[in-house]
Amino acid sequence: RDGDWHRAIHVWLVCHDGDGQPCLIFQRRGLQKDTWPGFLDATVGGHVRAGERLEDTLRETEEEIGLTVEPERLRWLGVRISVTEREPGLCDRELQDVFLLIGETPLTGLRPNPGELEAVVSVPIASVLALFAGEREAVEGVELGAVQRVVHPVTLRLDDFIPSVDRYPYRMAIAARQVLRGERHVAI
Repeated sequence: RDGDWHRAIHVWLVCHDGDGQPCLIFQRRGLQKDTWPGFLDATVGGHVRAGERLEDTLRETEEEIGLTVEPERLRWLGVRISVTEREPGLCDRELQDVFLLIGETPLTGLRPNPGELEAVVSVPIASVLALFAGEREAVEGVELGAVQRVVHPVTLRLDDFIPSVDRYPYRMAIAARQVLRGERHVAI
């Protein structure tokens, strides 16, 4: 709350839908969160505690989406600088280590934690790119609710995502596409 810089981890998950299309998985933040409640964010995000190693921070994937992840499955994409000053009296300054995970688990295999998230949302990478490039005003995805665990279609617009000057979801969709194409040099 006092604006101290701190480390955080973001793990972005890519899965394939029933048609084999690669999809970026977002979390819909819990409505009780102090920053950006109900908005779409990285698949998994959490603060790094003092003295923690990567292996320790991966507890977040289990806590938020019910997925156990081994560090060697992650592709590190760099560090993102993020400052949020949306709410009066709140200044959140993070250095986010950003990782990509190409998953084999379908959306329905995830277990979003209702204490943390409202849902997880799957959006084809091509649709994320079109939305953030301004080629479409809305895109379709599917959402798995944290409480009822029912999958349903969802229409998304830019204002469903946490706003950022760096168009973070767009950059992640580009990076994910590059990784899927086998490119070696990828960064956010």
